[in-house]
Amino acid sequence: MDKGLGAIIAKAIKKEEEAYTFYMDLYNLVEDRTAKDTLKFVAQEEKKHKEFLVKYREGGLVGSVSKVTETQNYKIAEHMDKPDIKKDMKTQDVYLVAAARELNAHNYYKSLADIHPAGEAKDLLTKMANEEMKHKEKMEYLYTNTAFPQTAGG
Repeated sequence: MDKGLGAIIAKAIKKEEEAYTFYMDLYNLVEDRTAKDTLKFVAQEEKKHKEFLVKYREGGLVGSVSKVTETQNYKIAEHMDKPDIKKDMKTQDVYLVAAARELNAHNYYKSLADIHPAGEAKDLLTKMANEEMKHKEKMEYLYTNTAFPQTAGG
C-alpha cells in the first residue's frame, strides 16, 4: 500500500473513531429510550467501519472494496435545520442530528474520492461515502416515521 493511501486510511480511521465517540456521547446525554437504542446501533456501525478500514490497511481485504450498493437520498438533512443537542431532545430531533452527521461524513469521503484517479484509493473512498449515505438514509427514514407517524385514517 502506498503512503498516500495509508495516510487516507489513517485519517478515515480517526474519523470513524470520532463518529463512534459522538454517537456514544449523544447516547449518554439523551434520555429517550428509542433514540438511545438507535444511537447505540449507529455507534456500532461506525465501529464496524473502523474495523473494516483497519483490516483493509493490514491487507486483509484486498479486492473487496468495489462492492457498492445503491442508496436513496431523501435530502431531509439538507433542507432541515439541525436541532440543538440537549438532554431532552425529541426522538425525531436525535435522528435529524444523526442524519446531518452522516451527510457530513458522506460529503467528506465523496470529496476525497472525487479528487482521486480511478484505482484503489478512489474505490475505498467511494465505498466509505456510500456506507455513510446508507446511515443517512436510515436516519432520515426513522426521522420521517417519527415526525410524521402513520395514522389510522391513512
